Amino acid sequence: MLRLRYTAWDGTQQIRLTAEQAFEKLSEYLSFTDDVQQALDWLLHQGLDWRQGMRVMGLDDFLEQLREEMRSRYRQVNLRSAFDEVRDKLEQLLDRERDALDRLGDAERAARKRDTLDRLPHRLSEALDRLRDYAFEDADAAEAFQDLLGELDDIRDLEDFTRRYGDLFHGPQALGYEEALELMREMERLKQLEEQLLSGDVDTVDLDRLRELLGNDAARNFQLLKDVMLLLVNAGYLTQREGRMRLSPKGVRKIGQLALRDIYQGLLRDRTGAHQTDHRGAVQLRPEETKAYRHGDPMELDLVRTLKKALVRKPGTPLEVRPEDFEVYAASHTTTTSTVLLLDMSWSMSWEGRFAAAKKVAMAMESLIRARYPRDYFAIVGFFTRAVELKLRDLPEASWNMGDPFTNLQDGLRVAAELLARHPSNNQHIIVITDGQPTAYFLRGRLYCEWPLSFGGISMRAAQETLKEVERVTRRGITINTFMLDDSPSLRAFVEGMTRINKGRALYTRPDRLGEYLLVDYLARKKKRV
Repeated sequence: MLRLRYTAWDGTQQIRLTAEQAFEKLSEYLSFTDDVQQALDWLLHQGLDWRQGMRVMGLDDFLEQLREEMRSRYRQVNLRSAFDEVRDKLEQLLDRERDALDRLGDAERAARKRDTLDRLPHRLSEALDRLRDYAFEDADAAEAFQDLLGELDDIRDLEDFTRRYGDLFHGPQALGYEEALELMREMERLKQLEEQLLSGDVDTVDLDRLRELLGNDAARNFQLLKDVMLLLVNAGYLTQREGRMRLSPKGVRKIGQLALRDIYQGLLRDRTGAHQTDHRGAVQLRPEETKAYRHGDPMELDLVRTLKKALVRKPGTPLEVRPEDFEVYAASHTTTTSTVLLLDMSWSMSWEGRFAAAKKVAMAMESLIRARYPRDYFAIVGFFTRAVELKLRDLPEASWNMGDPFTNLQDGLRVAAELLARHPSNNQHIIVITDGQPTAYFLRGRLYCEWPLSFGGISMRAAQETLKEVERVTRRGITINTFMLDDSPSLRAFVEGMTRINKGRALYTRPDRLGEYLLVDYLARKKKRV
């Protein structure tokens, strides 16, 4: 018999973290940067919450714990009396030496030596260094000095430590010389550990020293943080190229799946009994719904309802079934579609998390289409001052382009139309995600860029040339649907001009709702009721 025993969490139980959980957190960070290494650094520094009440500590948490250890010492002790004991020993041996000089028969020599003793520097290490070549007259004083001289390096280090950090220690407990030395060494170990943590390289951190300074719990948590990196690499999500971490093909696909899952969770949040499905094929039956058969419908009979209608019409046997008795299952037909997603990568997309949301939607759509509609064509084109096709492997690390801040929607439409021409379909669509009107265009092969006439205004020539491209795209039978992430009057006016020409649709939405709106729109166009 299997027995389960539950106990309160006390921090000592072993946390079992999966690679999928670690990668899910990494994908969140990656949506805000174009650099996998930077996303990994964020993960390492900030850690991750993976279950309610359970957390993998990050480097920042360890740094804060370490600095609190330092602050606690600042509050507890002071170093004002650190050298009193050593200074007393020096004064005692100097007094003994002066007594010996008083008994010396050579008055002139005694005077010179007494002058040397009286002119010693106040700094303890300098005084000892000055006496290094002094010939003591008193044997006991000479022996005591040699003992002090053996402490010279420690004294010099402690003086330097006190000069740099002494004012920080303002607690009520005054430390003696030996205690101050121990504190200095302990603070040096803490500082070295701090530097190791600040480097961001978990392999350089001395785990034994961390355990010694922060305790066993901290050591266990740090080992767990190191395991996160091993999980990601061993699971095949990451690969190393040119000394930097990169996403593997498996990692790229996983990010798309996570993005799609997150968007679907938003869609289905208020619906009970929802499950993820992956139905493929040209027809999707809805067994919960039937209708009377009409000529041309798929002959997917609901036999029970068909026979029941025949019995209601004419009870008895033999049973007489006529065409008007046929009851068929309702169905959804999927249509093959070629779609290009036009992704605005201009500088303004960095505001309010717009580009992160748009990139997440692009990856979710790619994952959806690959899984549920493998015969559909889907491509992604990014447009800034120019337009470029974005391959799936490049998308997780794509970012808005500050170096080319203009918005060349015209070139984006041109590239999208060329891609669709190479993948013909009865249903061709361009989806535009943007937050601003055009500010760049090509004319006779030459690139032109122009800022709006005023703040919030419109670039007249760029808008005109872009609308001409809309006309060319429309003549090819391509539908343009635009999702706007800004509602400025100039953008609305321009997009309304696009919709008048193309007869497509325009929808204003927020970055946090973009995924829900766009996927619902796409799936609605994939299905029609029969």
